[in-house]
Amino acid sequence: MAVGVFDSGLGGLTVLDAVSKRLPDVPFVYFGDNAHAPYGIRDAENVYDLTTAAVSRLFEAGCDLVILACNTASAAALRRMQESWAPEDKRVLGVFVPLIEALTERRWGDNSPPREVEVKHVALFATPATVASRAFQRELAFRAIGVDVEAQPCGGLVDAIEEGDEMLAEALVRSHVEALKRRMPHPEAAILGCTHYPLMEKAFQDVLGPQVKVYSQADLVAESLADYLARHPDMLGAGTETMFLTTGDPATVSDKATQFLRRRIEFRAA
Repeated sequence: MAVGVFDSGLGGLTVLDAVSKRLPDVPFVYFGDNAHAPYGIRDAENVYDLTTAAVSRLFEAGCDLVILACNTASAAALRRMQESWAPEDKRVLGVFVPLIEALTERRWGDNSPPREVEVKHVALFATPATVASRAFQRELAFRAIGVDVEAQPCGGLVDAIEEGDEMLAEALVRSHVEALKRRMPHPEAAILGCTHYPLMEKAFQDVLGPQVKVYSQADLVAESLADYLARHPDMLGAGTETMFLTTGDPATVSDKATQFLRRRIEFRAA
């Protein structure tokens, strides 16, 4: 009954931690494509190829449902995978929609026409590839009208987080927030559009100020997944073992993941 969680590196562990706590009886198989991280600087075709290869490996591990916990992969590859690649008996879901539905206060699965919402000025912080895809704006347009989105590509931030360089990461957060605020001085809400960024949520909130509501993905994705599995229990796959797979060096990735989650994580070669 395993569910797969995919990310280009370690950021998806924030999602894995949340879904594991929300669904403690479900085994999760995590795949980190650490050998090719970060995805945020790659072109869409390359991201698609890497993502489909990783998701295929999760299908092999007994997962019928895979969560793309990588915003770049969700932006560049998800729709194409859903429309023309995924087998009929498998599902691939992304992390944008739960976030947007929380922002627009729409119930999961609400397919009514887009309407005006309370929040009008939204700051989006994401990788360069996610920003370039405009996938967030596209998904938002399906659900809301009259929302101004200002997107800031946060170059270097994923690398700093993966390397554990907190001082550099905080400096980059401040720089990126200040750059965005020169274009949108008074955002009402901020989207942390990368699963690495929740680890820097306090830094984002401090620079943005207490008046800005910061939306982070992990808990929202966990609630959405619980709701989805309640409605589609048949999507629990045949796998029974929780495991962590990586295309990188398992020992190195295990050590970094342990620092990341502050509990021992053991990766094996994918």
